[in-house]
Amino acid sequence: MVVIPVISVVVRWTTGASLASANLWVQSLNLWIAFIGGAIAARASRHLSLSTGTLLNLQGRTRDLVAGFTSAIATAVTALLAYASWELFLAESQSANPLTLAGGVPMWMMQIIMPAGFAAMAIRLAWHGNRDWRGRLVALLVVGASFSLAAIPAGDRGLVVWVGGALILGAVTLGAPLYSALGGMAMLLFFGAPIPVSIAAVPAETFRIVADPTLSCLPLFTLAGYFLAEGGASRRLVSVFNVLVGWLPGGVAATAVLVCAFFTTFTGASGVTILALGGLLLPVLEGAGYSRKFSIGLITASGSIGLLFPPSLPVILYGVASHVPITDLFIAGLVPGLLLVALLVGYSVVHALGNGQSAGQAAATCSPMSGFGSWCTSLAQAMRGAIFEISLPILVLVGIFGGFVTIFEAAALTAAYAFVTEVVIHRDLSIRGDVHRVMTECATLMGGVLVILGVALGFTNYLVDAEIPMALSQWVSESVSNKIVFLLLLNILLLLVGCLMDIYSAIIVVVPLITPIAEVFGIHPVHLGIIFLANLELGYLTPPVGLNLFLASFRFKIPLTEVYRLALPFLAITLVGVLLITYVPQMTLWGIDTESSVESPNFFEDEPLEGLDLPSPDELQQMLNDDLGDPGSATPAPIPELDMDAIMQELEAE
Repeated sequence: MVVIPVISVVVRWTTGASLASANLWVQSLNLWIAFIGGAIAARASRHLSLSTGTLLNLQGRTRDLVAGFTSAIATAVTALLAYASWELFLAESQSANPLTLAGGVPMWMMQIIMPAGFAAMAIRLAWHGNRDWRGRLVALLVVGASFSLAAIPAGDRGLVVWVGGALILGAVTLGAPLYSALGGMAMLLFFGAPIPVSIAAVPAETFRIVADPTLSCLPLFTLAGYFLAEGGASRRLVSVFNVLVGWLPGGVAATAVLVCAFFTTFTGASGVTILALGGLLLPVLEGAGYSRKFSIGLITASGSIGLLFPPSLPVILYGVASHVPITDLFIAGLVPGLLLVALLVGYSVVHALGNGQSAGQAAATCSPMSGFGSWCTSLAQAMRGAIFEISLPILVLVGIFGGFVTIFEAAALTAAYAFVTEVVIHRDLSIRGDVHRVMTECATLMGGVLVILGVALGFTNYLVDAEIPMALSQWVSESVSNKIVFLLLLNILLLLVGCLMDIYSAIIVVVPLITPIAEVFGIHPVHLGIIFLANLELGYLTPPVGLNLFLASFRFKIPLTEVYRLALPFLAITLVGVLLITYVPQMTLWGIDTESSVESPNFFEDEPLEGLDLPSPDELQQMLNDDLGDPGSATPAPIPELDMDAIMQELEAE
């Protein structure tokens, strides 16, 4: 996936020839990464799930029973997804004009990984989710019962939908993988619809989004982030930022925030920042005089602080899901992102001053005030060591906004650059011992994410087909009086979504629901995107089930309730920033051409027909009479006979 786009870019730059067809291979390989990674994640029990199951802290026999229940439901859903994917594979293989990859390989041959991957995931969920053969046998019986539901005739499936939905939601609440809830509910709702739809519609949407060319950016940028985090990039960046701002009051905390923001831009809100950098940053902060409690709270809050900066993966996915230009979202996210960083840094400065920490605190060896020359020398030495890492975001931005490469190509070049930097130049990672491990870790994470995205799109399509967004939009328009109230309710909703769901599946499921409502209130699509992402970033800190809270509890080995208390001040500070982003659209739209888009009318304050030159009722009647003439005097035109055989032949040919 890395090599093919790099070769394509080099060939285009040197010869002017395009190898666009070769990139179809990368899209297909992304499909394979999704399902191979998903199978690895199932074996290691690392599929993304709600944090609510962990809160119960079950032990002994009760824990085994709950694990058996969640395993059985997840196994049944995954087995049905495997069967539906096989149906899709058979249908695609019989297509008259299949899409062909470079080298003459039909695309449908690459789709075989979908039923194989889901089948492997089902087997591993049944095996690793249970401690003995009794649990595995129960999982097998539940799979058989699920397949037997096909015998129930259409129109009599209402009870199945309600009971099955309750079982699926109960299982995911207790810790079943999140994809099993989204995929299971999608298949169940399609199955129980008044006019049933084949459950193959779910894997069809999975294939469509996972093989999307822009979505291939996700594993490539994440791979770059993993290379940087697992190598020595974090130590070198800490040295640079420490010399740059560490001499200020709160400067070491600012260093920690900036380093976390750097890594989150590449890894997304996946928790890699907290897990990879927590062990490095905590001793640095404590050595600078910060208490352990403050340090843990700061690292927890900073785990997703770079979410709005390019080339952030959630920003890219939001652009794909909402059809908003990704470059516009990148530009719009700069000021809000800097605001959130500045708030955390500002709070750290106030905390430092309040605790009597002076300007020349522990970690900074010199400052521009005490010796500008020596400070410049120290900065130059630190920059020299980290020049390749510091240059990376600049190169990415120049490549994308300068039009030299697409976002997809930039992701591949970034991964290649990070590989060369950490393996060849600095030699922090070895090809034999580390590269395979890093790639496997990345594939495991992205497998879980990409599978969720695929089945979530199937669930979203059911909601759209059932006109749920339209009904929701109508209800909100009738119940909510103005834009301010709507934005406040949106903030509350997204906070709840952000603390319950991972950001990737939340984008796919929730964006189609809120977009039509936001249009009614005249909210610009780019502004809505930044509001959405900023709120979900805050949701990672929101008790009781914010993801960053659980990761910090795991990384620093402290009780979850203690993490709640340590994160609350940072949650309050970040909430101020999110509210400013929401209610001051100029922060977001300063660099966006808003004149080119037509604003949606405000139906609650504007008069829709005001200013229009409409004819009177008498004039309308006269116009109709002129068009229709006298009905009694006109001879109706003969209705031509339809040649149904010819029509059917045309339809079959089409």
